[in-house]
Amino acid sequence: MREVRIFELEHGEPAAAWRVARPSIFKVISGEIWLTVGGEHEDHWLATGQSIELTRGSVAWISAGQAGARFALASGSERTVGKPLFGGVLSSWLGRRPGVV
Repeated sequence: MREVRIFELEHGEPAAAWRVARPSIFKVISGEIWLTVGGEHEDHWLATGQSIELTRGSVAWISAGQAGARFALASGSERTVGKPLFGGVLSSWLGRRPGVV
């Protein structure tokens, strides 16, 4: 089973921390997101259309850029570990949805 959730963040909201329960794809739909993953040495600035895969058990901190942001978080079952998430189906689905680059 897959789950796709859409979120919106406004500029000025405090950074949020998430513990990733299942392997997930984080994709920016609009705006800009600052994202840092616990244990990584560098932060990520993701713009509209950019995405990153998050591994199970990681902790991700996120915050929106000046114009706020909208993003999708999609996750699947543990069977996807070590494979492209959903065999690449989810990645292409996110790319085809209206309003998603």
